[in-house]
Amino acid sequence: MTGGGFSGGNDREFEAKITPIIIISCIMAATGGLMFGYDVGVSGGVASMPPFLKKFFPTVLRQTTESDGSESNYCKYDNQGLQLFTSSLYLAGLTVTFFASYTTRVLGRRLTMLIAGFFFIAGVSLNASAQNLLMLIVGRVLLGCGIGFANQAVPVFLSEIAPSRIRGALNILFQLDITLGILFANLVNYATNKIKGHWGWRISLGLGGIPALLLTLGAYLVVDTPNSLIERGHLDKGKAVLRKIRGTDNIEPEFLELVEASRVAKEVKHPFRNLLKRNNRPQLVISIALMIFQQFTGINAIMFYAPVLFNTLGFKNDAALYSAVITGAINVISTIVSIYSVDKLGRRKLLLEAGVQMLLSQMVIAIVLGIKVKDHSEELSKGYAALVVVMVCIFVSAFAWSWGPLAWLIPSEIFPLETRSAGQSVTVCVNFLFTAVIAQAFLSMLCYFKFGIFFFFSGWILFMSTFVFFLVPETKNVPIEEMTQRVWKQHWFWKRFVENDYIEDEKVTGGNSPSRNDLVSQL
Repeated sequence: MTGGGFSGGNDREFEAKITPIIIISCIMAATGGLMFGYDVGVSGGVASMPPFLKKFFPTVLRQTTESDGSESNYCKYDNQGLQLFTSSLYLAGLTVTFFASYTTRVLGRRLTMLIAGFFFIAGVSLNASAQNLLMLIVGRVLLGCGIGFANQAVPVFLSEIAPSRIRGALNILFQLDITLGILFANLVNYATNKIKGHWGWRISLGLGGIPALLLTLGAYLVVDTPNSLIERGHLDKGKAVLRKIRGTDNIEPEFLELVEASRVAKEVKHPFRNLLKRNNRPQLVISIALMIFQQFTGINAIMFYAPVLFNTLGFKNDAALYSAVITGAINVISTIVSIYSVDKLGRRKLLLEAGVQMLLSQMVIAIVLGIKVKDHSEELSKGYAALVVVMVCIFVSAFAWSWGPLAWLIPSEIFPLETRSAGQSVTVCVNFLFTAVIAQAFLSMLCYFKFGIFFFFSGWILFMSTFVFFLVPETKNVPIEEMTQRVWKQHWFWKRFVENDYIEDEKVTGGNSPSRNDLVSQL
């Protein structure tokens, strides 16, 4: 079968109601995304504020305000220190990812989110009170640690606590909160840029404390997932929580499924080593690829540096921040579209449609800039400036209902329990690595490639859409613990990895696996 769909399999779905505790828990947990989004949005805004540049990056300020005309428009913000201000957060997140995998597995999803909240609060405090570049970078590093813990625990928490029929929608709450955080940061930057006294940037950085406190409070109030409780040996508590969140007494089938998955998981002594086994190849390859591709759509280059980018294109400072607010609002609205469509249309359709939309918008942007924005031109005409903003909005909208949420959703739902924490750790690690690469390199790439940077990202979008068409299967409405039977063993390409491993396992066990009831009685 061509493409990545699946057919056949067991269509059984566990009984579950949409209970208030499910909605509240998911909303509170997803505030980790709010903090992540705020950090993404705030960095580019303050990096375009003259008082912030004067205090920490005076060389950049001179390049942007006192240029003698010899400096290319595309190179005004090319500064490794300024890029380190953004990328240090993601390098720190990359470093703590594997510690976060351990805490997620051993201490639980809830406690890991609580740890993330404390890191966020410490990082915000340092950033808002920074007196020198060292304090600023250390604060960003602490924020990165918080994001590393949050991005490890929150997607797994949301996938495990949600009923399968709305798992996609609830998981996308994380991405929705990221987009709300970006929009909030853009609005704050626009307002604080007008404050006289050269301290508006401190408010921008300090207001990150609001989502930090929300995440900490949320992590304190929510219950841990039944999967995590059972995995750590708390069977009675896990069963009680499962009954509470499902809103029904008929939880035995799902409970037995979780106990079986936990038994298998406990047999795996080295989850990271197990990730490299042949039967885990589909999940590992797809998760790594999606995270790399997400960054090479060019979205974070636009969202990190939207005000800087619009300044480069000739927009005045207020206009640049205002344009960033517009793109942030489009980002939020389009993510809401994804919440309503992901469990109806499926993951593949959204990814493929968005690929076409992003490709065309990036190419139009590249052509307009190639014709109209030269190295020393002052500014775009109003008509062409509006066209660029519209194309950026079209690009952002496509990303927000596809690659933004789905690159997080799909990895969180395809790994089996025995490798889920390790798989999520690798996923977050890859995301942070390539986010840091783009954050550290984008302004230099813009200086070197000029308008060609958008052709560069367009080529990647074409490649990743081809990958999705052939190799990414549909996972909507499939219970997490049934992915192997209903997805991987039905896929035209990936089934060769899973089926061979299944045959080997049968030879080893002789086909005498214990029943679920036996497992429960043993446990």
